[in-house]
Amino acid sequence: MTTVAVPLPEHLVSAVPAVADSAILGTYKRAPMEFVRGEGMELIDSAGKRYLDLASGIAVNALGYGDDGIETAIRDALATGLIHTSNLYRTAPGEELAALLVELSFASKIFFCNSGAEANEGAFKFARRWARSIHPAKTDIVALRGGFHGRLFASLAATDRPSYRAPFRPLAGGVSICERDLTELATVLDEESVAAVIVEPVQGEGGVRVLEKEFLRGLRELTEQRDIALIFDEIQCGLGRTGSLFAYEHAGVVPDMVTLAKPLAGGLPMGAVLVNARIAESMQPGDHGTTFGGGPLVATVAAHVVRRLADPTLLAAVRSNGEWMQRELQDIAQRSGRVRAVRGVGYIWGMDVVEPAGEIVRRGWDLGLLMLTAGEHTIRLLPPLIMSRDDLARGLSILEKALVT
Repeated sequence: MTTVAVPLPEHLVSAVPAVADSAILGTYKRAPMEFVRGEGMELIDSAGKRYLDLASGIAVNALGYGDDGIETAIRDALATGLIHTSNLYRTAPGEELAALLVELSFASKIFFCNSGAEANEGAFKFARRWARSIHPAKTDIVALRGGFHGRLFASLAATDRPSYRAPFRPLAGGVSICERDLTELATVLDEESVAAVIVEPVQGEGGVRVLEKEFLRGLRELTEQRDIALIFDEIQCGLGRTGSLFAYEHAGVVPDMVTLAKPLAGGLPMGAVLVNARIAESMQPGDHGTTFGGGPLVATVAAHVVRRLADPTLLAAVRSNGEWMQRELQDIAQRSGRVRAVRGVGYIWGMDVVEPAGEIVRRGWDLGLLMLTAGEHTIRLLPPLIMSRDDLARGLSILEKALVT
């Protein structure tokens, strides 16, 4: 399909300052285009050029752009006049969303916050609070090689990305990183000192690595035997992306806590920690808090998103299309000769490429395609979960052109 530049109404065209002149703190290397509108599976820039989106705002825009239900939920929430009340008071949307997540999962209680990093920090605190009721020295958090859990101090200490960590040392104490190896973990997971293990069932930033079910089951056995909380970080891989509503279902393992964020509120900032009964019972008023978490506006939108993503028909399509994507990506790899490996599940895929992945992503921009990297030589694909096979095929066709150009 040819990319066509469509003129935009004048009020949607803006003059974005050059990066060097921007008033935004320079913590991102931003792409040169400015997006002004989204329609379905596409973003449109200020020049009217359309881009098919295989990035989803880094797994956030699971329902694409212009979803009628999200727009209705926002209007309904605004009509009440209650955008925010603080967590000193109860409101129905947050209570109803929590009840929905409990109904759909293993959880006994839900804690709402504003981002994935905050969800992981909260889970670390909850694990320590619970573990100290067993043994006062049980405080350590263990993460796995290749994991990414956020950029706050404890979550950064659990993130295996040296370039992210080095400028901010010393990092939070009591957090360490272990190899993805059950033999080593059996040595590291001391029952008198370790409070929790955190793991991404699919390591997104770490190269789209799907951890083996046998490994996750073995880790669950170890942690149960030693009274260690098992935290699944499903911030990127949860809420339908693997073809199951939660990635722990795909793995056949039930953790003690799950952290969620990215797609949860359809692009509004929201995170959550799903907590089982034994950990929930250890928490007391004042142990943790947040001003904005679970407010009426974001909770109203999130309830709509969760219901859509829990639809068995949608999840079946993600599974079926994911299997099709695997075959197509493997064929592209064979034809191009420029791909070393293909990994993934559902609607999260990685391709190890010969040349720098960033170069391929930039060529994608020229061709009207949005993709991500997951390391220097890995392309990452995170399509909206409602993307049809026809749109997926169009995206993969453009990807192949970007690979061989």
